[in-house]
Amino acid sequence: MISRRKLLLTPLLTPLALVPLRKSAQAAAQAVRLPLAIHGNTTLAAGYRRSMEGWAKAGITHVELVAEHVDEFLKTDSIAAARRVLTDNGLTPVSVASRVNTLWEPHPDNAKSLEEFRKRCEQFKALGLTNIYSPTGTMSKFTEEDLTRGAENMRAVGEAARQFEMVAMVEGVRASTFINTFPTLLRVTRAANHPNLKPLLDFYHFWSTNNKLEDLDLIRPGEIGHVHFQDVPDMPREFLDNNTRFIPGDGISPLNAMLRKIVEKGYRGALSVELFLARLRQGDPYEAAREIRQKAEPVMRAAGVL
Repeated sequence: MISRRKLLLTPLLTPLALVPLRKSAQAAAQAVRLPLAIHGNTTLAAGYRRSMEGWAKAGITHVELVAEHVDEFLKTDSIAAARRVLTDNGLTPVSVASRVNTLWEPHPDNAKSLEEFRKRCEQFKALGLTNIYSPTGTMSKFTEEDLTRGAENMRAVGEAARQFEMVAMVEGVRASTFINTFPTLLRVTRAANHPNLKPLLDFYHFWSTNNKLEDLDLIRPGEIGHVHFQDVPDMPREFLDNNTRFIPGDGISPLNAMLRKIVEKGYRGALSVELFLARLRQGDPYEAAREIRQKAEPVMRAAGVL
């Protein structure tokens, strides 16, 4: 028998009893899952088809393409066939490296670079891509005034990408004499002020140069267009290079904090592992992808993004 007092209190107690359940449901609803992707540079020697098929066999579902792979494939086959390689293997392309490497900095051939970029947009749009990027890799001498001209170039590139319903992204490279720090990358892309242009955050370039973790607080909600996901070894930053880009989990970068921060700032895209390790570039794409999953997924799981 339920006492009269318990019966009268039931309507009051029930909402309180449900509070933990509601909080748990809210937390589940707010959980963010970011797909793990692999960049074509990681197994460059294997070529397009072999890389895609090997990665898919290892359980990868999201991929980042490179122009070299596609160009080599198209010497003997068609764009339609290249797209079938993706669809037949259940792969979603999330971004592509345009290999137009003189887009951002002011130079006499900016118009030529922009035209080459347009051709790449047309090509990769046919593969189902909506994101395309280019790095700031240059060793020329620049002034602060050149950043203003760089923003103008970025605006023009963003407009070119818009014509193909794509988003152009700028990757700040650690060795660049034009843009190599994250605050400068944000400054110039914001000055460009184009909806089809976004900064690309590369974990290796970020943590291997003159940046600090607090710089990620500068990110505005939804500002980051794409993320490259790597680790670095425990050594002075001055000695890091492409050979010291490590699989996430093999190094000492604050990956947990970085992943949590980008999610907090609204990033919902893929985490693309871009490496230049010779043993992976020259090796079996299936084995490379399998090792990357074994090491990267626990890091993602610990950060609550897998």
